[in-house]
Amino acid sequence: MDRRLAAILAADVVGYSRLMERDEADTYERLRTHRVDLFEPEIARHHGRVFKLMGDGLLAEFGSVVDAVECAFAIQRGMAERNDSLPSGQRMDLRIEINLGDVIVESDDCHGEGVNIAARLQQLAKPGGIAVSGTVLDHVKHKLSLDIEKLGARHLKNITEPVDVYLLAPETAAGGARAPPSPLPRGRRHARAAVAAAVLLLGIGGAAAYRYLSPGEAQPAHRLSIVVLPLSNLGNDREEGYFAEGITTDLTADLSRIAGSFVIAPSTARTYKGMEPDPKRIGRELGVRYILDGSLRRTEDRVRINAQLIDTSTGAAIWSDRFDGDWTRSTQLQDIITGRLARRLDLELTNEESRRGEAERPNSPDAVDLAMRAWSVLNQPYSREQLAQARALFERALNIDPDLPKALVGLSQVMAMEVNYRWSDTPTEQLRRAIDTVTRVLSALPDGATAHFVKGEILRAGGRDYEAAISEYDAAIAINPSLAPAYGALGGAKIRAGKSREAFAPLEMAISLSPRDPLLNIWLFYTCHAHSHLGEDELAIEWCRRSIAVKPFWIAYADLAADYARTGHESEARTAVTELGKLMPDYTVARWSEDGNGWSDNPVFLAEFRRITEGLRKAGLPER
Repeated sequence: MDRRLAAILAADVVGYSRLMERDEADTYERLRTHRVDLFEPEIARHHGRVFKLMGDGLLAEFGSVVDAVECAFAIQRGMAERNDSLPSGQRMDLRIEINLGDVIVESDDCHGEGVNIAARLQQLAKPGGIAVSGTVLDHVKHKLSLDIEKLGARHLKNITEPVDVYLLAPETAAGGARAPPSPLPRGRRHARAAVAAAVLLLGIGGAAAYRYLSPGEAQPAHRLSIVVLPLSNLGNDREEGYFAEGITTDLTADLSRIAGSFVIAPSTARTYKGMEPDPKRIGRELGVRYILDGSLRRTEDRVRINAQLIDTSTGAAIWSDRFDGDWTRSTQLQDIITGRLARRLDLELTNEESRRGEAERPNSPDAVDLAMRAWSVLNQPYSREQLAQARALFERALNIDPDLPKALVGLSQVMAMEVNYRWSDTPTEQLRRAIDTVTRVLSALPDGATAHFVKGEILRAGGRDYEAAISEYDAAIAINPSLAPAYGALGGAKIRAGKSREAFAPLEMAISLSPRDPLLNIWLFYTCHAHSHLGEDELAIEWCRRSIAVKPFWIAYADLAADYARTGHESEARTAVTELGKLMPDYTVARWSEDGNGWSDNPVFLAEFRRITEGLRKAGLPER
């Protein structure tokens, strides 16, 4: 459990029950569309994260009060545009409330009075308006130009002390200017409307790059372009239908965060619902290279998702998989399945585009081709040779296009990993270059989830500022909650920051999101390492053995040798020392101690680390 100061944004739909009673399916669909197309992209763009979804709204956390307020304005402007051309009976008005306060953070959720006050302000907010507490106003009144209405001190339900409440005019943006209306096409009308401006997202992560166009209109395909067709519900239960639609919609949003992705909006994808998909025709009409198609089947308390990735140029399935889960935990299950699909598809699409580029342009690859190839190499279990190969490809890409974000971030990642695994001859210079490189990307693309993750890797490789590294991983996760490597790295950083007990939750999330990930053996080792640091030797042995079973890793043998020795398994300890020597010839206790001092100067970490050092001595690792 952790505590921190945070700005909490609460949003809900006015008269949601009435709307649901009038037309349940349409109301549900429209709210989901707003959430995916407006709420979540704006929250991510303003550096926030959604930590709870309710039937008629959501709760989001922000590190900056200004970001939270600006996000509220952006969402209300977007809702006003969407409501502009609708009759009153079809409007969906939103109330937004913001509070700044102390919150309790447990796993991915937030609790406490800071959250409760934000939610209770709902009773005072007006339809289409924004209500804030006095603590929020204190932080923004000199930074933003606002129209403010003071309601005074109000008693809120289940809150002991009265809270100063203010209303902010939603139509007034920073600077006092009225935001011009910009009506957007809605729902299925997207598919019949004229083509909106197509946006190709060349950056790292960020909001969705959606396209709206008419079925039958042929469009050129972009790299990493995909449509997620509605999952076929093989049952008849309405709740299963909502679940299938939720996965389709959330997955569309998650895929849009893949670097360079180009994703068709859910509203257009839904026009193909119930049709027998013709991949080549869909590819021509939507201008996409790939289709994700699938089905959902529920049997009592189990649910199974079957999914396949189809190449629209050939109509052939190039990847398929299935995902099973416990229906009684459907809320958590939706997030896990969506996250697993997004991570798996990220890897598969990158590999497929790498193969396609090599086949189509074997002798004249462009910068994106080379970057794709490099990421395909980097998305394998790490080795010294593999990192050197990826580095060479990224550098070739940057020789062609020095500003290509995908290559800049990839090169930074390689340099960080080479230092982290002690495969660099000039670690200080290499980390300086890596941080300069990734900072270039973040200056241009501050919402790049992968760039924040890589910055965290660089800081972690530096061996000192783990709190800053943790902050970068948290930022990456807030932007892209399905970024499994960020959770895994967060767990590793927690150990080196002297917070081993806090490492298990993010590591468990990483493994849940991507149970067959190229980095799985690393995440399993970190789990072992956290148990070793806490003196939980039997559990450490279990997790280190699991790590080694996936792929031998030298440091896992070090922990295993120490844990075996401390539990009296002398023969097994000697065997682990032998295996360590095969991967790290001439490795010694002195070198282990030197590595530990280089990894962290946190006193808790070092005290725990010395216990492992004594275990290695007992296991028979040479002193020098």
